[in-house]
This record gives sequence, C-alpha cells and structure tokens, in this order.
Amino acid sequence: MMNTLKIKIACLGLTLIFFKATLLAQAQTNFPIRDILRPTEKVNMGGYLADKLDESINNRILAQDIDRLIEPFKLENRKESSLWQSEFWGKWFTSAVLAYRYKPDKRLKKALEYAAEGLLATQSGDGYIGNYAKDKRLQQWDIWGQKYCMLGLLAYYDLTKNKKVLTGAVHLADYLIAELNRQGGLIVTKGNYRGMAASSVLEPICLLYKYTNDKKYLDFAKEIVRQWETVQGPQLLSKSKTNVSERFPKPKSWYSYAQGQKAYEMMSCYEGLLELYRLTGDVAYKYAVEDTWENIRKTEINIAGSGASTEMWFGGKAMQSFPINHYQETCVTVTWLKLTHQLLRLTGEVKYADEAERTYYNALLGAMSADGVVWAKYTPLNGQRLQGSEQCGMGLNCCEASGPRGLFNLPPYIVTERNKGLQINYFAEGIYHAKSPTNQKVTILQHTDYPQSGLIHISLDRIQPEAFEITIRIPEWSKRTTLTINGKNIDSLQSGQLAKIKRIWRSGDQISLKLDMRGRVIESGGFPQNVAIMSGPIVLVRDARLEDGGIEAVLKPVVDQDGYIGLTRLSGRSGGPFMTFEANFIPESYTEYPKGPVAVSLCDYASAGNGQESSFYKVWMPQLVNPKENSIKKKPKL
Repeated sequence: MMNTLKIKIACLGLTLIFFKATLLAQAQTNFPIRDILRPTEKVNMGGYLADKLDESINNRILAQDIDRLIEPFKLENRKESSLWQSEFWGKWFTSAVLAYRYKPDKRLKKALEYAAEGLLATQSGDGYIGNYAKDKRLQQWDIWGQKYCMLGLLAYYDLTKNKKVLTGAVHLADYLIAELNRQGGLIVTKGNYRGMAASSVLEPICLLYKYTNDKKYLDFAKEIVRQWETVQGPQLLSKSKTNVSERFPKPKSWYSYAQGQKAYEMMSCYEGLLELYRLTGDVAYKYAVEDTWENIRKTEINIAGSGASTEMWFGGKAMQSFPINHYQETCVTVTWLKLTHQLLRLTGEVKYADEAERTYYNALLGAMSADGVVWAKYTPLNGQRLQGSEQCGMGLNCCEASGPRGLFNLPPYIVTERNKGLQINYFAEGIYHAKSPTNQKVTILQHTDYPQSGLIHISLDRIQPEAFEITIRIPEWSKRTTLTINGKNIDSLQSGQLAKIKRIWRSGDQISLKLDMRGRVIESGGFPQNVAIMSGPIVLVRDARLEDGGIEAVLKPVVDQDGYIGLTRLSGRSGGPFMTFEANFIPESYTEYPKGPVAVSLCDYASAGNGQESSFYKVWMPQLVNPKENSIKKKPKL
C-alpha cells in the first residue's frame, strides 16, 4: 500500500510539473539584452565545407550507437563515483540537433526522437538523470553530466517545442537545486577545478529561465556567479584581467579541485555568464567575458586557432613553436569556437569572426579525420595526427563526442540578420535564406572556392526592392581588398572592419569581393626564431607526403619587398590535401655559398598528416642562427 501511495504521489508531482511547464513554456522576448546578429537557420551549402559536414553526419553522428549512450543512465547502472559517462549523450545529442538544423534529414529526426525518449525513460521520480550512486550524487562529474543532459533536452525543445522534453529538463534542474541545498548549497565545492565543471551548469539554468520565466532559475544562476567570487570559487569575474594561466598557484595534483586553469570548463562557465548577461543586462558579466577572451587570444591561442596543454592554460602562445605535451585538446577548440561565436552574435564585431574562422579551418578541421569517422583528442603543430583513446568504456572519447558540436556551429553564422539589414561573416559556396528588416525573405547566393582563392561572388534573389544595409567582413589579414556592387567599386575599405553598403537592394544585385590571399610569413618571436606560412585564414604546412627530402631540412622563405612569400597554387589530387601550393625557399647550405631557391610543396594544416597515408608534418620551420643577418623584415603579423 505504501509503495502504491508513493508511486501515485510521484506521478502527481510529474503531472504538476508538466502542467507548470505547459503554462510557462513561452520564450520571453523582453530581456534587457538582444544580440546584434541573428543566425540564419536555413542554409544549403556546397563545396568543401558541405562535404565535411555531410561526412560528419553520415560517418560520425548517424553511426553512433545511441543505446550505448543511454545505457549508463539506467537505474541498474547507477554505480558511478568518479567518471564522466553522463556527458556523452548530451554532447552527441546537441551535435545531432545542430546537424538537423543544418540539414533536416529524416534519419537525424528519427535518431533524435529515439535518443530523447530513451533518456527521459531513465529519469527517476525525483527528477534525477545520471549514473552516479546515491551516496555519490553531485560529486566529481555528476553535475557536469546533468548539465549536458539539460543542454540536450533544451536544444531539442527549442527545435520541436515538445513540452514533455521541457518538463524533463525542469524536473532535472529542480532535482539539482534541491539536492544541492540538501548538501549545503555550495556548487563551487563540487567536483574538480574549483567548481568550474559543476558550475558551468549556469548555461542551461539561464536557458531554463528564458523558456519558463520561473524566477527560481534566475536566482539560482545569480547564486552560482556569487559563489564564483568566494574563496573556494574560481573567481571568474574578479580575475578576468589576470592571465588565465596565472589565476591560481600550480596545484600539487594536476587534475584536482585546486586546479584553476582548466581551459574547457573555464570557457564553458563564461558561455553561461554571457547568457546571464542577456537576461540581466549586468555589464560586469559582459566585461568579464570580453576581458578573458582577449587574454586567451593574446596569451594562449596559437597560429592554428586553439591552445592549452594537458587541458590547462599555460601561457602557450609564446611557446607554440616548441614540442608541447597533449596540445590543443579538441574540446578546448570547440569551446573556444562556441564562446567566440557567442561574442560575435552579441556584438557583431569582426575580430570574433576572424578568430572563429582561423579556428574552424585549422584546429577544428585538422582534428577531424579525412572521412569524419573519428576526431583526434590532441593535435600538435609539428608531429602526427593520432586518434584519441576510448574513455569510460563508452566506445569513444570526449573529443569525438564534442567535435561535431563545433563543426555544425559555423553554418548559421555565415550570413546573419541584424536590425538594419544583413551581415556576411564568412565566405562559402551555398544558398542562404534570411529576412530583411521588413521581414521580407531574401536569398543570398555565394559562389566561391574560398579559401583556395580570395574571389567571392554574392548575389541577391527573390527580393522586392528594399532599402537596408549589408555589412561584409573584411578580414584583418586582407591588406589589399576590392569590393564592387554591380561592377561599381566601393572605396575606403579597411582590413579588420565591416564594409557597410546601404542602398535599395533588388533581385539580381551582384557583389564581388576579392581578398588578399598572398602568403604571409609569420615569425614565432623569441630565440631561436621559427617561421610559418599562412594564406588567408589557412595555415600552410610541410607534409612528408609532399617532399622527396626530409621535412627536417632548414628552409628560409624567399620574400618580396613587402615581406610576402610567393605561392603557386597546384591542382588538388583525389584523396590528397584540400589545398596545395609551391613556394620558394633558400635551403640550408654547408658549402661556402648557398644554393639558389628551391620549390617546396605546402598543404593546408587540416589536410597535413590526415589521410589514408600517415605522415609527419611541420607548421613551424626553424631558422638558421646567423649573426651576420637580421630577422626577416617587414613581415606581416599574425
């Protein structure tokens, strides 16, 4: 009788929560802060990036064994005390939601329905979704896993408006708040890394407030941030102007509570802080994220657009030409990209798109295998690309689950809407469907082989004449840029700024853009000196597959009077690198007089060592120490 009564009470509780969610599940629109940019939802891409996205859908996302992701959550398997099996469902699921938004594939829809229903079937009467033993709840990675479950459920709710899914997220959040209060209320003392992993739940909690208008979630979000600034906490606001690698002393145990430099978890917290800024308008939150982002870019992010060693910030930008242990974890790369796009969406500033593009084409695509099946956990700048090890007995690791989250993060930001018109942030073959300021449907067509060349042709279609502004990103690295509208030159273009064209736009209007893709010689700084080559956003690499001689040979780039190296584009080969060039270098010489320049093949970083044929590759090229000569002059800066 008692058990029957308990079941009835539990069912009544679920019914009340479902009713509450049904009443409140109206996305609020009057929050203090609105983003400058609104991502485009309908995108039809072609070319290189489209191929990569399709490979990820077919070979990674749809190939996932969903039952294996759900298995740890079942009641009989709730015995965990330290590991992170509970993150994998949410990472895979949010990837699949992004993939479905990009390409509404029936197979993806079926997989999402199955995965959502399967997870919710494991939810306890008290709201818990997880795999930790009852006496270990909220310890180690338990809250982290709950965060990813909430993010997945809320992403699915945003996609489908399925009230049952929102109810599941509400019930899980309520369990977390109640259990946390029962255990003393301090989230920053739970798990490792000064509470950053646990308190990164801030992001879905803010989203829950957005979807339900229930003030307790806003109060909880503010309490999390208040606790950050306590002695036990990560002090993410007060230390936002401190180098991320120097915020706390080096701990005795690297992966421990005392470690305050954990890169991935730190940025995840800042993603949540931006969501709280949107809800409250408290500029202190925005400033903390902006200051930290600038510090990470200045002190940590390498030429390929990522960073961190052994998963921690370590002041790595200055050391990037040296061998580095467990360099640029893919989870770090993905989170840096996501945080950067959050700031792009919020502000519309060019610098965020510049950084995101570099990360996407190099560190992110370089971590994905050529067929999209697996993702490297770490990717060096000089060395080999190797598959990461399995984690937690799940058949994959954290980076394989997370990689596609970054991959499908870019398409909605290629063309974005803004109040005064449209903004073109990235250049990729495709058709982009947006709305004008008067809510008129606009089709934007991009025809380009960018970044193989810098030629981009953009046209407008299916639009009645309307006056509005189109802004186009001019990358910081493009020092010679031409832009025409229907054949007429647009003057006064500035690199690192937005070109703003306000006019009456009509169907058939043509925009032509030519970006500066000359080879830039990048110096590492310090001693001994190393150099690397870039073209547009692409890092170019020496790959052992492309050279008859050893890639250890010392080569000095032959540069023109402006410091650029000439690049001769080579035709691609089937199964070979995406981009291949030849450039002239002066080889190391042990004779009295050096030999003339030799042509050396270079390929894009994402392709280097990344194919059926394994090979070593090299981004940074050491330069001879010669007291008779100065370093390369007039070099472009990264």
